[in-house]
Amino acid sequence: MAGIPRPVAIAIFKKAFYLNICPLDLVSVCGGNGSMITRRDLTVAAIATFTAVAVMALAQSAGRPVMRSCIFNWADLKAAPTKMGESRRVFDAPTPTLAEFECHVTTLNPGEAPHPPHRHADEELMIIKEGTLAALQGDKTNIVTAGGVIFEASNELHGLRNIGTNRATYYVLKIVPHDLTEK
Repeated sequence: MAGIPRPVAIAIFKKAFYLNICPLDLVSVCGGNGSMITRRDLTVAAIATFTAVAVMALAQSAGRPVMRSCIFNWADLKAAPTKMGESRRVFDAPTPTLAEFECHVTTLNPGEAPHPPHRHADEELMIIKEGTLAALQGDKTNIVTAGGVIFEASNELHGLRNIGTNRATYYVLKIVPHDLTEK
C-alpha cells in the first residue's frame, strides 16, 4: 500500500476485514478451488477448541485440585463424634496417579463396629494405632493389635469390630485408581 497514507490503509483494511471482504484465502494452497476461512470460522474454531480443552481438564480433575506432597499433624486433625466413637478426616483428593486417595482416622469404643461387613470396588489399607480389632475377611476373622496392618482387596467382604476393653484407633487409606469401575 505504498503511496496511501497509513490511516487510510488501516481504515480500508478494517472495513474489508469486518465485511469479510478480505478473508484468509486458501486458493493458492488448495489449487484454485479451495475454500476461504472467514473471521467467523476462526471464532467458532477457537470457541470449540477452548470448550474441548476445558471439558477434558474438568473431567480429569473432577473439579477437585490434585493433592501434592504435604504433611498432616495429629494435633491439627479435628475429632468429630460418631455413634461408635469418633472420626478424623485427614484428606480426600485425586493425586497424579489416583482418581481418589482418601485417609481418615476412626476411633471405636469397646464392642463397636464402624458399619456392617460390606464390599466395594476400591481398596483399603488400615493401620492400627491403638487397641485390638477383630478383622473379618471373607469367612475368616483375625485379631489385629496396635501396629498391625490390614489390607482389604477390591470386592472382598470385610468388616471390623473393637473387641478390646479400651478404645481402638486406626488409620484408613482408601485407594481408587483412575480406571476403576464399580463392580
